Amino acid sequence: MRKENSKIKVGISIGDLNGIGCEVILKTFEDPRMMELCTPVIFASTKTISQQKNDLGMEITFHGLDSASHALEGKINVVNVWKEVPTVNYGMATEEAGMYAIRSLKAAVSALKNNEIDLLVTAPINKKNIQAKDFNFPGHTDYLAKELDGDSLMFMVTESLKVGLLTDHVAVKDVASAITPKLIMTKVGIIEKSLIADFGIRKPKIALLGINPHSGDNGVIGKEDEEVLKPAIKEMSLAGKLIYGPYAADSFFGSDTYRQFDAILAAYHDQGLIPFKTLSFGQGVNYTAGLSKVRTSPDHGTAYEIAGKGVADAGSFKEAVFTGIKIFKNREEYEGLTSNPLKKQKVRPA
Repeated sequence: MRKENSKIKVGISIGDLNGIGCEVILKTFEDPRMMELCTPVIFASTKTISQQKNDLGMEITFHGLDSASHALEGKINVVNVWKEVPTVNYGMATEEAGMYAIRSLKAAVSALKNNEIDLLVTAPINKKNIQAKDFNFPGHTDYLAKELDGDSLMFMVTESLKVGLLTDHVAVKDVASAITPKLIMTKVGIIEKSLIADFGIRKPKIALLGINPHSGDNGVIGKEDEEVLKPAIKEMSLAGKLIYGPYAADSFFGSDTYRQFDAILAAYHDQGLIPFKTLSFGQGVNYTAGLSKVRTSPDHGTAYEIAGKGVADAGSFKEAVFTGIKIFKNREEYEGLTSNPLKKQKVRPA
């Protein structure tokens, strides 16, 4: 448990060393005001951070240590996960960069599980070069689902737009067969609980997007919406959940219908992420809802094309830090309030 009045420890995995991860991390914390909000703990090595800051021409100081439990407030802390100096080839997807990205992630997750840090913010990785004998996951979300308690859900969030995914890193050809009534109800349950506990929304309204074009046009364009989505929505509605749909995805966002809901559940990756990133790129945050610990990430990838040039925008990474802190505080408050039902709940009205 975090000591009372101590600053929240934000653990940070370094991501792909050949991408913009280290740059956006350092740009975020070169602003000394960030130290008033949290204590950053970067999992990499002081040699690696020194190399990257020199390559980027940045003036920033940091404190090296062997364990996150020894992190100092008011400092940028760097846990030495490795002693050697990895080869950095900006803009290239190399096996070596993937290996160090995973070493950083595993060390950060271990510290998170041991309560040495309070939450985790992950810099971008390359889903191909991270694959190894001891790491066979499509990305962060799947790995965290294995390591932490709970059922995970990829939840892309801003203050005004929140999009979850029924299926995330699943090939389009497999989407329809992967969506079952049980999956729908599980994911809706995760979103509903997250909106209440993590975002302070009393009675969340959730929209479900159709699987097929025009939500199947009453069975003319595929039967999944009629046979799977609609019965599940009806059952959840009868149980008191404010779940609506299925909505045709092509007009849902352009017509501003999304503004009527606290969250949207998309059937598959691009159906949800294309409109989300179009509407909020640079301000969006990737949050893994449903787990026992808080993990956020920026809404962009490694951006190899600009890596090492010093031009990366740290806006989304900074938002990931802010959002992680806000969610962590909301959870603390929610747990305190629900553990004592005599206290009045402080959440905004639906």
